[in-house]
Amino acid sequence: MSYTVENLEKNKVKIVVKVDSAAWQGAIQKAYEKTKKNYQLGGFRKGHVPFKVLCSTYGVGIFFEDALDIILPEEYGAVLDKETAIEPVDRPEIDIVAISDATLEFSATVQCKPDFKLGKYTGLEFKKDAAEVSDEEIDAEINKKLDAAGAWVPVTDRPSQKGDQVVIDYSGSVEGVKFAGGTAEKQTLLLGSGAFIPGFEEQVEGMNIGDEKDVNVKFPEDYHENTLAGKDAVFAVKLHEISYKEVPALDDESVKDISEYDTVAEYKESIKKDMLDKKNADAESKLENDIIETIANGSEVDIPQCMIDNQIEDMIQEFESRLQYQGLKAEDYYKYTGMKRDDLKTSYKDMAEKNVRFRLTLEALLKAIQVPVSEEEVDEKITDMAKQAGKTFEEYSKYINAEYREYLRRDIITTKLFEYLKNNNTIK
Repeated sequence: MSYTVENLEKNKVKIVVKVDSAAWQGAIQKAYEKTKKNYQLGGFRKGHVPFKVLCSTYGVGIFFEDALDIILPEEYGAVLDKETAIEPVDRPEIDIVAISDATLEFSATVQCKPDFKLGKYTGLEFKKDAAEVSDEEIDAEINKKLDAAGAWVPVTDRPSQKGDQVVIDYSGSVEGVKFAGGTAEKQTLLLGSGAFIPGFEEQVEGMNIGDEKDVNVKFPEDYHENTLAGKDAVFAVKLHEISYKEVPALDDESVKDISEYDTVAEYKESIKKDMLDKKNADAESKLENDIIETIANGSEVDIPQCMIDNQIEDMIQEFESRLQYQGLKAEDYYKYTGMKRDDLKTSYKDMAEKNVRFRLTLEALLKAIQVPVSEEEVDEKITDMAKQAGKTFEEYSKYINAEYREYLRRDIITTKLFEYLKNNNTIK
């Protein structure tokens, strides 16, 4: 293989590669082995037609497409291995310059990482949020814990009211015609939750067990199902069950039930500590974000559009993966919300550009500061993780491969980088 590299404008490079004849013919042979099962000619069983017979019948060009798929990544990758200064940020644009049974020459034009002029990163001034927790916040957090520990108690001697959990049947219709998704049996509903169409829950309040009632509502103008948006609807409702949540009072006995502590005072102190730890962590995270944002805004870089587009795609794929994890297909989400994938791309645009700018800033800072990390420091981090898992270093190390060890090393580098930035700037 021989190649040339030409620097183009806006951080693009054009690589022209002449592939060795033997390597190209080897790729053609591999393409034959991959595809021969598809061919059948008179006198030969399917998948057993010799290479030369196929070439004489159809021409060797029938293997070029598959051969290119095989050899182009290999040759392009080999150039990048040698030309370490080339840092692609997108897929290359491939053009075939010359091709025959013994010759292959191609060009790969690719966008590279942009030049980054790092701005001032020391001698700056930042403010860190104070971490404080009020008695009201502690009480609110404890009330949430007590509410979660509450039990639903059946009600038989009164009508339903806001805050109750009811079990109902309902069947909805618009202009006397039932619509898809508007009917359910033994549906659980928390009155006051706002889970149903506006006005529905309020009309269920006051119903007794066994009552049947027509509930009149109007679908919102922006309702996700266009055929129902803005329409008046009637739901025939039957109420089967009513229950209310019995929340334990805050005392030493309830504290023992919901925590590892014996007294209210101990429990409140633990809640306060947890909340302070979280607020401190949030304040630290916000400070680090402010530091990078300030340095990024003071730096100069012309970000290629492809980097932003790729970041947007990564963000959308992550979002769709979360939907799938929650049991919802992406196409169903778009259908229910009336949102298109392109709408999501637009909404992610600014955040994607910010993420790319921040990433480039971090990379530039790491080049400028040269944070050292020893193998002993990585081992110390693994030791801490092993202790938390109740294992020895040797036992835990079995689960640490080279890729994860590198991830831990980068994590230590990032931590030390922010320590450097905080120590060399004024934090108030």
